[in-house]
Amino acid sequence: MVKMSVDTVKVKELQICSSSNGDERQSWEEKEELQEKHPGITASAQQVTVRRARKVEGGVFFPKPENAVTIAVSTRVLFRTEREEKVFEQHGVEEYLRYQIEHENEPFAPGPAFPLVKALEAVNARLRELYPQSEELFDIVLVTYNHAHVGIRLINTINHHNLFIERFCMTGGSSPIGYLKAWHTNLYLSADADKVREALAEGIAAATMFMAEKRTEVSESQLRVAFDGDAVLFSDESERIFKAHGLDKFFEHERENEDTLLDHGPLKGFLEALGKLQKKFYAKGQRLDCPIRTYLVTARSAASSGIRALKTLRAWGLEIDEALFLAGAPKGPMLEKIRPHIYFDDQMFHVEGAAEMGTIAAHVPYGIAQKHAGKNSGVAK
Repeated sequence: MVKMSVDTVKVKELQICSSSNGDERQSWEEKEELQEKHPGITASAQQVTVRRARKVEGGVFFPKPENAVTIAVSTRVLFRTEREEKVFEQHGVEEYLRYQIEHENEPFAPGPAFPLVKALEAVNARLRELYPQSEELFDIVLVTYNHAHVGIRLINTINHHNLFIERFCMTGGSSPIGYLKAWHTNLYLSADADKVREALAEGIAAATMFMAEKRTEVSESQLRVAFDGDAVLFSDESERIFKAHGLDKFFEHERENEDTLLDHGPLKGFLEALGKLQKKFYAKGQRLDCPIRTYLVTARSAASSGIRALKTLRAWGLEIDEALFLAGAPKGPMLEKIRPHIYFDDQMFHVEGAAEMGTIAAHVPYGIAQKHAGKNSGVAK
């Protein structure tokens, strides 16, 4: 549960599905060593204590926000909270808080952002091996509208799933946007489309996150992030031409301006942050074994309008590992092959298509496409 006035996600009833929690088991040696040091400690306490010890051993694992790549996630995208939302909607905030306290020892099931967070942690593990003292890591912040009374259940859930999340913002119903700025947030993922729009308006990369209707296995060792081009990595300049004047004029405009760089879109900074971490692996000779892989999946045509996009990325000093120019073909089948942990697009048509094919998708409500969305293609609150 995230917000005190709970929104319901209705976009074609995209289902938030559960997945395996990926719990790590302690070795018998760890348990025996801990039991010797702390006789009588319970099994659950053993797991948490050893996890904490692993986190602080051998390096700086709590980086300053300005040095980290900060990913802020809401409770409703990290965990499944549909039951709790119904309690709030039907019985109000007091009964909701009472319910959370009564069930605080019952962990939430994983939500759509869960595999992404696990992948971020896997990248961090590799970075710590190569750069033990570096603060250039992914730093995950749980940002929630919840009251502090719900904190115990959230902490119990995080420990149950063995997630490395130490930073919380529990706003008790207030807007989290100011806190996102204080954390130097590189990406904000939420189920609340209004707050995502508010974050974008403040210059914070953000997206409304959905999960596929069917479960698709994703890599546990390589973070895969896929981006649409226009109105996501780039501005919506070219898309405005297309909406106003049609495809032929769009192609003409792109040919005439192929040496003119596109302006940046809302997620350019996040791609830059990913590229910065990728280069740390390249510097150690691990380009071919890099645990971060990025994809451009665009409806643009390669020969007719792709060169401007590629020249823009090159001028920005950004490397996309794979670029797919689909010339208007459906994106879902390509994304099904990529199996990204998250795919960003500014049009709900593509978000829905990706979700139907099993891809975890996120809507970036930015640009001219939002004004042209049909009744069934906007983000339901």
